[in-house]
Order: sequence, then C-alpha cells, then structure tokens
Amino acid sequence: MEKHNKVALVTGGNRGIGYELVRQLAMDGFKVILTSRNSETGHEAVQKLKDSHLDVSYVLMDISNEASILKAAAIVSEQYERLDVLINNAGIYLDENQKLVNMDPSILEKTLATNFFGAYHVIRSFMPLMEQQSYGRIINVSSEYGAMSEMSSSGVGAYKLSKLILNGLTQLIAAESENDIKINAVDPGWVSSDMGGPSAPRTPEQAARSILWLATIGPEGPSGGFFKDGNQIAW
Repeated sequence: MEKHNKVALVTGGNRGIGYELVRQLAMDGFKVILTSRNSETGHEAVQKLKDSHLDVSYVLMDISNEASILKAAAIVSEQYERLDVLINNAGIYLDENQKLVNMDPSILEKTLATNFFGAYHVIRSFMPLMEQQSYGRIINVSSEYGAMSEMSSSGVGAYKLSKLILNGLTQLIAAESENDIKINAVDPGWVSSDMGGPSAPRTPEQAARSILWLATIGPEGPSGGFFKDGNQIAW
C-alpha cells in the first residue's frame, strides 16, 4: 500500500512534538488528521501546514472526554473509512514538588484521566478501523519516568504512575492484538516544549524523528516494546 493512501492521526497535534509528528508524517506522504481540544489553535496549526502544501485536516477531540473521542472516531470513519497510524501524543504534567500522598488527589485523577484513560479510550475507539483492514500501527508517547525502576525514587508521582500504567496498557494490547496491528511505547526524551521547558536539550523535530520509525515498521517489526532513539529500554 502506498503511503499517500495511508491515514494517520495524532492527538495533541497543535503544538510541540505533536505538531512535528503531524508535519513529518505529512511530508512523508500520509494524509494526517491533527486533533486537539482547542479548536482555534488546532485550525491555526492545520492552516499553517496546508500553506506548505501538506495534506492535513483537523478534527476536534478532547481526550479527557469519552464522548468527544467517540464523536471524533465517527467523523474519521465516515470521512476516511480507514486509519493506519494512531499516535497517542497528547498528555499533561501537573506535578509539583510534593509527595504523592500529600498532593491534592485531583492532580493524580486529572493526570490519569488524560495520560492513561485518554489513551485507552482513543485506542479502543479507533482500533476497529484498523481491525477492518487487519493493519495498524499504534504509538503511545510515554516516558522513562514510567519505567518500573523509577518507582523506587520520589518525585513527580502522578506523572510517573500515569506513564507506568500506559506502558502496561501497551503490553496488554500488544498481547491481545491480532493480524498486522502493532502497538509500541516510546520515550521522546527531554524536549524543549511547553511541558519540557525551554532548557531541554532536544528539539521537537528531533523527538518526532525518534518516534516515527515505529509508524512504518513492517510485519516483522516489534509490538509491545518500549523504545528510546530506536533502542529497546527496560519497562
């Protein structure tokens, strides 16, 4: 199947790593659906990419709202009738320098609602499009903070737990997936973005390149893995 016939969707694609993922996928010949919860910034990002003659469209989707996810999935199904690549990029980082048991429980709840349950509902809502064609590539943008070894050190507990569970979800869905549907998690590194801050050493462009190889792996490629810069890392 030619790339120009393939459809990719990126959550949180209006800025940072997400925007670069959209741009690089489109430059590589994909029809790309950029989703975000902010319609204004989403449309602005899409228009900028269209001005560069890239095949990008916008669909409103708030991954913390299941109804919004289901509506977006219905739109994609109706307009494209397929989905080949799904990248769960959207996420939040709300932690302050507090112990997990001392923080406001709403911080943990909001973090899990977006970073874990959001990704879960996106996968379960869009995966039927992949099952219809017995093909799909799902990438969960995670973090080394989600490795089990990180649980023995204090700090950023809500974020760590959310990525730990996301990594577990990746493995479980990989074990359940049939045909040529592959799902992997990837750590993009410390990236200069709204979340990573201006002092981070890595650009969004570099981060996107380190992720997108998983979008085009063949049937012999990995599934259920956790990667950084193309190398498998320990869960």
